[in-house]
Amino acid sequence: MLTPVEDGPAIVVCNTCRVSADAREDEQGRRGGAVLAKALTEVRDADPCYAGIAIQQMPCLFACNEHCTVHLRAPDKVGYVLGRFTPGVEAAGAILDYAVAYAASDHGKVPFAQWPQGVKGHFIVRVPPAGLVVEG
Repeated sequence: MLTPVEDGPAIVVCNTCRVSADAREDEQGRRGGAVLAKALTEVRDADPCYAGIAIQQMPCLFACNEHCTVHLRAPDKVGYVLGRFTPGVEAAGAILDYAVAYAASDHGKVPFAQWPQGVKGHFIVRVPPAGLVVEG
């Protein structure tokens, strides 16, 4: 059931997510999560500043009341689940920009002033790393 993956900064994409709140698939029959995963990989591979961020996929993050969800995680850092993205290059760029700042942060907390506009309003939950909780 579990598959080992690289243990560094990663965006885990729900590749079975709906394309929008109202539609399961796009006009070509593709799930929104699959479209977003492809866009994230293409944007990451096109710009070396994103090279340190892994794109990992799995079916269903269980955030089914949302759509196009991702889990941003790294060892010993607070993780975040974000969603409600329109799958494509614009969302992928914003998620990756945030992921770079997240990877560079001490504990996973990126100052709000550094958040790309494209991730604001997309946070669903934050998850403390194993053995830790967040203060204040």
